[in-house]
Amino acid sequence: MSTAQSLDSSKTGNSGNRSRPDKYAHKTTGFGVPVTTSPHHFIVTIPRGSRQAVNITEDLGMHALGEDSQVLDRVIMNRQLWTEIANPVKRVFNQRLKANNLAISNWKVGNNPVDRLLGKELCVLAWAIEDLSIEKVGIALRNWLELRPEERWWLFGMTAESVGAPENKGKGWRAALVHALGYSPDKIIRKPRQVKSEHKPQVKSREKQQSLLDLIKNK
Repeated sequence: MSTAQSLDSSKTGNSGNRSRPDKYAHKTTGFGVPVTTSPHHFIVTIPRGSRQAVNITEDLGMHALGEDSQVLDRVIMNRQLWTEIANPVKRVFNQRLKANNLAISNWKVGNNPVDRLLGKELCVLAWAIEDLSIEKVGIALRNWLELRPEERWWLFGMTAESVGAPENKGKGWRAALVHALGYSPDKIIRKPRQVKSEHKPQVKSREKQQSLLDLIKNK
């Protein structure tokens, strides 16, 4: 799925979106949530108290069986950890929204609607840092940024299927995300070591070396 296809979103005139509605592809609220009847999206709830936890929930939207939305609790984040990632995540999300001609937004106290795909990506980062020390959050954030959106969606799907609730912290895929993103060392380009061979075949300089594919083509 391309970046242009990754957001079903645009802008509304709410306080979080700052530009005029006629400039955008669609009307949205929050971070790219389409202004339709009960869309599938995520909600980031930021309490007024500076030490209160931040909650991330998934609203599955209105279903055919009734008008009530189905909501899944996904993450309860330590406020200090949230503070470490809030601005970098906002920048990434707004870049994606701008690229799709959609209105940008800001985090605010209260409920912050987030596009369903961006919300999945946020959950992957939140799960990856929930058991980390503050010193390692930067490592997890860097590794998260290096992932393609499609890779983040896949990780969300695998994790949410079995351990996607707040009480599943530290289990299965949740634990794997912590170690994969939070404890990854800096990338090292490994150089192959040379091994001397006593029976290395000699190839004449004028003789063309053929690959297996070349041999098949010549048959």
